[in-house]
Amino acid sequence: MNETNLDRRDFLAKSSVGLAGLAIAPGMLLYDLAHGRPLGEAASNKVRWGMLIDNNKCESGCTDCVTACNTENGLSGGTKPTDSQWIRKVQLKDNFTGRISSLPMMCQHCEHPPCVDVCPTQASFKRADGIVLVDKHTCIGCRYCVMACPYQARSFVHEVLTDQKPEVPRGKGTVESCTLCVHRIDKGETTACAEACAKAGHNAILFGDLNDPESAIAKRIRAVTSTQIRADLGLNTGVRYEGI
Repeated sequence: MNETNLDRRDFLAKSSVGLAGLAIAPGMLLYDLAHGRPLGEAASNKVRWGMLIDNNKCESGCTDCVTACNTENGLSGGTKPTDSQWIRKVQLKDNFTGRISSLPMMCQHCEHPPCVDVCPTQASFKRADGIVLVDKHTCIGCRYCVMACPYQARSFVHEVLTDQKPEVPRGKGTVESCTLCVHRIDKGETTACAEACAKAGHNAILFGDLNDPESAIAKRIRAVTSTQIRADLGLNTGVRYEGI
């Protein structure tokens, strides 16, 4: 798995400190979900799904979240430029202290997503609950959204796909990115990456409803310092980072 080496100051340039919450009690699961939506019921803006990733717990050599994402969504896990990659590990170095840390980077599920703004067919869209998705039926593969994303989070499918997962439709000539495991969330489950991280004992990924003040993630965000990557863009990301 290739890692991207970045200067910590460059990576966090113009990032601002976000909000953050109560420490999680020992043994508490690192996700706090409502029940799944009834079949046919539309997503609601009363919910906003998001993740808080604790950089202090994310180990540099660990790729459990990447592997889980690849397995869940039927991705090859290859590192060629033509391979789709919905999560990549980014390595940061603090030039003052020499500290090297690692964190997962994926679609940040912005409240104001640039990918949606530039899409000529409205294939890129944001659900009411904050999840940013791509409609493969209307995507024409222009890749404007790929260029507009400041997080380099989108991939283009160059080749014909086989053995796809029924709940994760993909297609040659279309753009794709992290869906926050929408097919799992709608059933009341957590994301594959958060689940894998918890099972491995790292507990670096906290997933839940940012709009629910009683959720574990909302409490945590009120209690600790968290960061939105490129907060200067005013995108209000659904993915936040702690410890960077």
